[in-house]
Amino acid sequence: MLLAREMVPVGVVSIESDQSGAHIMWEFSSSFPRYSSLLRQAWLICAWCWFSLGFAASLQAAEQASLPTHSPPLAHRAPVTLHFVTWKADHPKVWDEAIDRFEQAYPHIHIHREIAPHSSTAYHDLLAQKLKNQDRALDVFFMDVIWPAEFAAAGWALPLDTWFSLEARQQFLPATIEAGTYRGHIYGVPSRIDSGMLYYRADLLAKYGFAPPVTWQELVYQAKTIVAGERTEHPAIRGYSGQFKQYEGLVCDMLEFVGSNGGAFLTPDGRTAALSDPRTKQAIAFVRSHILPELATPAVLTYQEPESLAIFVQGKAVFHRNWPYAWGLANDPRHSKIAGRVGVTVLPHFPNGRSVAALGGWLYGISAYSRHPEEAWTFIEFMTSASMQKYFALRAALAPSRLALYRDPEILSANPQYRNLFPVFLTATPRPRTPVYPIISHILQRFFSRVLAFPDLDLDREAREAERQINRFLRLVESLS
Repeated sequence: MLLAREMVPVGVVSIESDQSGAHIMWEFSSSFPRYSSLLRQAWLICAWCWFSLGFAASLQAAEQASLPTHSPPLAHRAPVTLHFVTWKADHPKVWDEAIDRFEQAYPHIHIHREIAPHSSTAYHDLLAQKLKNQDRALDVFFMDVIWPAEFAAAGWALPLDTWFSLEARQQFLPATIEAGTYRGHIYGVPSRIDSGMLYYRADLLAKYGFAPPVTWQELVYQAKTIVAGERTEHPAIRGYSGQFKQYEGLVCDMLEFVGSNGGAFLTPDGRTAALSDPRTKQAIAFVRSHILPELATPAVLTYQEPESLAIFVQGKAVFHRNWPYAWGLANDPRHSKIAGRVGVTVLPHFPNGRSVAALGGWLYGISAYSRHPEEAWTFIEFMTSASMQKYFALRAALAPSRLALYRDPEILSANPQYRNLFPVFLTATPRPRTPVYPIISHILQRFFSRVLAFPDLDLDREAREAERQINRFLRLVESLS
């Protein structure tokens, strides 16, 4: 239940909650998701055909042709400092060099980075506060793929249609473009794509005669078998490490469990919560009955990506769920005790289900209040170019958002997992697309955190209560559409 007089930022709708009810302060339209779905389906078909036929050369040529050209910076141009809000990088030296490359190419533009918290939830709250305050010092920021509808509807993000042409957008994975689009306008340029995937100890699976698990039940069996066999020599090893702290990452992890059993957070039309669906509850019950108590330590309830990855690279977990970036760190002997002994595959599913990977990734956006939008676009265009995305793929194992790079021999040599995971990137599952997603996410986070941390709680009752809260906001959306 919301606290009295709590101000809840929900992007296009700002809701002031008190004992008498909720008061709508902004209006919006929810007509875009249907358009977005059709657009995504069309692009998925085109992208896959294009890729399968091997027209990499055509893609690369079109990619270069679609990029706007810039005259070399003139010595007399006035210096500009761009304020860039970003998260704490997993590969700080790689990002330092990337910024240096830009400033060498455009010496009149200096990038001042403000490092926000690693948690997507905490980062969102910091960025939203700056934008609500119309902070004119803010120029460029990263947006999680779930934020553009909120930021666009609130008037915080600048439309990029003038710079980011339709032809240029066609060079990117369609899901990443869809994520940055709201009501027919583009508000974000994809820096990379993320989707959930399963990392595993290839050496241990081979030692015990296992192939990578296809179902979650197989994963549990394999993990328990390997842990029992390794316990004498490695007493700290556990079966599974993931992200189960109360934050946005928990929603991603649970989407993958729930979706792989045929369940969902919302009904297909997006108008009603679906947490009481038997398939959804079965998946949640499996996590709290098997994954957490049998394969993990209680501390997993406090893990975000860095903590859960640290357990894996220290050799203390057989299986690990994470994003593509973890491949580079897990195989870097400077950071990992298991370098060269790591495998990666699609996430398992339940019997009669299918593998589901949460769509993740980050988009560059420009503040609607920026004094330097042209320079901000110059920075974004440079950082999302084919050459820089290749740089990040080779140096930080960040999965490119540009289609052509998945046929690049150097990238595939450094990241062989991309060969099998490219279809996953094409079909990654988004979280609910709605301008009120932030408040829905907070409700989901509380719900999942409670039922996982306290397995004696009545799951049916907790699901109904979370549904009631979510449906309240969804009804507000529908009433204004």
